Amino acid sequence: MALSGHPRDEGAADSADDTGDRFMERRSFVRHAGLAGILAAGAAPAVVHAQANIRWRLASSFPKSLDTIYGAADEFSKKVAAMSGGKFQITVHPAGELMPAFGVVDGVQNATVEMAHTAPYYFFGKDETFALGCAIPFGLNSRQMTAWMYEGNGLKLMREFYAKFSIVNFPGGNTGAQMGGWYRKPVASMADMKGLKFRVGGFAGKVVERMGGVPQNIPGGEIYQALEKGTIDAAEWVGPYDDQKLGFNKVAPNYAYPGWWEGGPQLDFFINQKAWDGLSAEYKAIVECAASYAHVDMQGKYDGRNPVALRNLVASGTKLFRFPKDVMDTAFKESMALYAEIGDKNPNWKKVYADYAKFRADQNVWFRFAESGFDDFMQQQKL
Repeated sequence: MALSGHPRDEGAADSADDTGDRFMERRSFVRHAGLAGILAAGAAPAVVHAQANIRWRLASSFPKSLDTIYGAADEFSKKVAAMSGGKFQITVHPAGELMPAFGVVDGVQNATVEMAHTAPYYFFGKDETFALGCAIPFGLNSRQMTAWMYEGNGLKLMREFYAKFSIVNFPGGNTGAQMGGWYRKPVASMADMKGLKFRVGGFAGKVVERMGGVPQNIPGGEIYQALEKGTIDAAEWVGPYDDQKLGFNKVAPNYAYPGWWEGGPQLDFFINQKAWDGLSAEYKAIVECAASYAHVDMQGKYDGRNPVALRNLVASGTKLFRFPKDVMDTAFKESMALYAEIGDKNPNWKKVYADYAKFRADQNVWFRFAESGFDDFMQQQKL
């Protein structure tokens, strides 16, 4: 008690009071300014410094050699580390390193890993609704898919669905409209679809089967060997840049377009619910921002690299062909019939698809006038 009257102790008390006041002011600032305000004010380092060190593992469904589609997870991880001052580290593991390519949903659901990067339609066998979070035949294109997610009800509805699997999702990339795959012989009519052993991703296999084909669901890293050995007659992956890297043109020279089953396939980051709930508000904001960056970055890379790759493929002997009208018409008819049948049996699908279909109809009216009108003119010009 005698020490309390000492001048030095009064200074110490004042200092402690000042420190407490500054701490409360900072907490109030953080609470009211939000992340954007903090970053603008240059206060982020002090906020990040207060966060815990965290290390997560991310299981990818893709081989490391595909720097675009696998690379989105790398970009995400780098951004998380940079924005957290290195305190939040996420290691990225290619398909097969921690678990099989098609095992990542189970891995996240069971908390074997904190998160994954994958194409949701791979898991339509668990529930067809997974496909709506990625791509369905004659569905949304990439811009429309992003609009449905962020401006429409897409993210809300898919998160309600994924909650059944203890998963929180974030859009994590889009390839844009894909090509229609590689064939030993070109498809000249519906007759050529009969008995065709076709590696096709996710939900499209159900439609191919209704058209008389024999769909095969094979991970990206195993397609070349299956095509080379004749285990399959045809295979699709993404588009020119990835397809060239995988060497499909060496074993099946006929290249189809368009990939009617993938007008705008979205990749997702899947995060275990408990792991997500354990993050601070600042770390959650960092994850959201990093995922958005990776989402935009992936399509930018595909759109930038595909034209050069396509020219190189054609120069090396690749033969382009367009799916004939009877194939497209049959595929569309069977797709619409399939969606109605699933809706009769699966309430999850029925709820999400109803919103998806309405959004698609509205978007197609808009795109018909502005986007398609402009694109149609420009693609006829000699630039």
